[in-house]
Amino acid sequence: MSSTFRSCFTFFAVTLLTPIIAMAQVSALTPKEARDIAKAAWLYAYAPLEGYKTMYNQAVNKDFPGYVGGFNRFRHYARMNTPADTDIVTPNNDTPYSWAWLDLRAEPMVLSLPAMPAPRYYVNQWFDLYTHNFAYTGVRATGREAGNYLFAGPGWKGEVPKNITKVFRSETYFIGTLTRTQILDEKDIPAMQAVQAQFKLAPLSQFVGKPAPKAVPPVAWPAPDDKKMAGIGFISYLNALLPFMPTVASEKAMMARFAKIGIEPGKLFDPNNLDPKIRAAIEQGAADAEKELKEKALAVTSSKELFGSRQELGTNYIMARNLGAMVGIYGNTKTEAVYGAYQTTPDGKPLDGTKKWVLRYPAGQLPPVNLFWSITMYNLPQRLLVENPINRYSIGDRMPGLKMERDGSLEIYLQSDSPGPDKESNWLPTPRGPFFMVSRMYGPKQPLIDGTWTDPPLVEVK
Repeated sequence: MSSTFRSCFTFFAVTLLTPIIAMAQVSALTPKEARDIAKAAWLYAYAPLEGYKTMYNQAVNKDFPGYVGGFNRFRHYARMNTPADTDIVTPNNDTPYSWAWLDLRAEPMVLSLPAMPAPRYYVNQWFDLYTHNFAYTGVRATGREAGNYLFAGPGWKGEVPKNITKVFRSETYFIGTLTRTQILDEKDIPAMQAVQAQFKLAPLSQFVGKPAPKAVPPVAWPAPDDKKMAGIGFISYLNALLPFMPTVASEKAMMARFAKIGIEPGKLFDPNNLDPKIRAAIEQGAADAEKELKEKALAVTSSKELFGSRQELGTNYIMARNLGAMVGIYGNTKTEAVYGAYQTTPDGKPLDGTKKWVLRYPAGQLPPVNLFWSITMYNLPQRLLVENPINRYSIGDRMPGLKMERDGSLEIYLQSDSPGPDKESNWLPTPRGPFFMVSRMYGPKQPLIDGTWTDPPLVEVK
C-alpha cells in the first residue's frame, strides 16, 4: 500500500467514522444523564440562538424586510417602530434604530463617530453572539466628542493605529450593534438623518490605507426554524454557531459535558442515528429547559440584572441573558437605561386588555432620569407593537399634551377603547386580549439603579 493511498484511506476512514464514534458516545449515556445535559445545553444555547435569528435575518436573508445589506454596514431608520416591524421582540418606540453586524474574522473594524452637540442623545450598544453587551459608545459612555473606535475579534494581536480613541475586544467573531438616535419631533427627522449618516464603519486596512488581508470564506449559515430550534434540533444550530464563539476558559468543562450529547463546533448532528430512548431523553431535557425559562420570564419585573457584559451579569449569566432574550432581546445595560416590565396581575395571570387599567405616578414620583422615559404596549405572546385606532404605541414625558392631575400626580389609562375625550391625551391603547408593557428610563439616576425608586403598580379599574 503506497503512502499516498494510506493517507487517503486514513482520511476517508476518519471522516466516515467520526459521526459513528460520536453517536456511540451519545448512546453510552443513560437517559437521565442525557436529559440533564440537554436541559443545561438548551439553556446555554437559547440566547445565542435567539440572537442568531436576528443576525441571520438582518445580515444574511435578503428576502427579509429588515435586511441591512450584509455585514460591515449600517442600515438606518428615520422613523419610529410600528406593528409592521418584527425584527426583534419588544422594539422601542423612542429612538429610531440603526443596525449593523460586523464580521471580524479577517481583520478588525473601525467605527468613526461625529461630535454630537447637546441635547441630542445617541448610543451604540454592542453585543456579541452570546448577546452580552460587551461595549458601549455614545453620549453617556464615550462623550460628545468625535472619535474612532476599533473592534477586534478573539485573539487579534495587530498594531493599533495612533488615531484610535479606544479598542474593544469581542469574545466572538461576529458582533452587532443596535444604535439608537434621539429624534426631537417630526421636523427633526432631516437633522437626525444627517447625524446617522456620520456613523461610519471601515475595515482596519481601509482606515489606515493598507492592502486588505486575504478574504475569509463565506459561511453556510443554516436558515432558522423555530420548531427545530425548540427541540432536539437546537443542537445542529448551536454546532453551526460554535466555530465563531471560541470557548472561554471558564466554560471548557461545560462544553466537554455537552459533547456527550453531540455538541461540538461545526459537527454534523443527526438525531435519527440516536437510540430512541436517548433521543427522547434529549427532547425531554429541551422541553424541561423551555418550561423553566418561560416560568421564570413571567416573574421578570426589571431589566437591571438581565443585560450587560459577561462580568456584569455575574455567576448567573446564562439564565440572565436568557431572560433578557425572552422578554426583550438586546436591552441596554442598567447604566444606560433601566426597563420595567408589566406582564401579570398580582395573582400571576396575564394582563387582560378587555379590562380597564390605570398606572398612577404620585406627585414628585415620576421616573428619576437624566434623559427621558416612556411606556410601550405589546401584545402577547408575540411581544410586538399593537395596532390601535390612534396609532399610539407608547406614551411618556416627551409626548405633547400629556396632562397632570391637580395634585401633581400623573395617571395613564390602559384599555382597548377610548377612556373619553378628557382622558384620551393620557391613553395608551391595549389589545383586546393579553398584553405586556415595558417602561424605559434613559439616563437613569441613582435611585433607579439601586432600586430605591420602583415602577408604580398597575391597578384594575372596576
